[in-house]
Amino acid sequence: MQGESGVGRWWAVLMVWGVVNAVNLLQGIGFLSRVRTGKMAVNRLLGLVMIVCAIPAAAALMGFLRARAGWLFCIGPVIYLVFILLDLVVDYVRPVEFRSPMRYEILVPYLVLFFGAILLMGLPMFYLNRSLWLVTVVTTVFLLISMGVAMRKGVG
Repeated sequence: MQGESGVGRWWAVLMVWGVVNAVNLLQGIGFLSRVRTGKMAVNRLLGLVMIVCAIPAAAALMGFLRARAGWLFCIGPVIYLVFILLDLVVDYVRPVEFRSPMRYEILVPYLVLFFGAILLMGLPMFYLNRSLWLVTVVTTVFLLISMGVAMRKGVG
């Protein structure tokens, strides 16, 4: 990875890599907390940490833009920031219950943005460093398994 030219700065790539893996772990733990407690309290707290993760995602996006890194590097953080805006609105600013009962007009965009951000933030590492990309695969599998367990218990 080159400095100001080329695909961007390593610090920005590693920051996005850290964000995507943190999000996977936080949300996976959040799903498992729902299974254990039947409540959203821990998940809500972890959601606040995910909101704070928007700060390094935005910083990385600025680094990519300054380095003219291209859309592949920029799109993941952009989608994550859009997801965080939606999350802030529906979970914190004007809370709306959309998970149970399901309100598809909110749930579908929410899930598309969430999983789209994970995919698009993890994708560049596939090309740059397969070992780090495999870490993202493992944390994503953890998230998906946790989500599946929560759904089977009726708290997903």
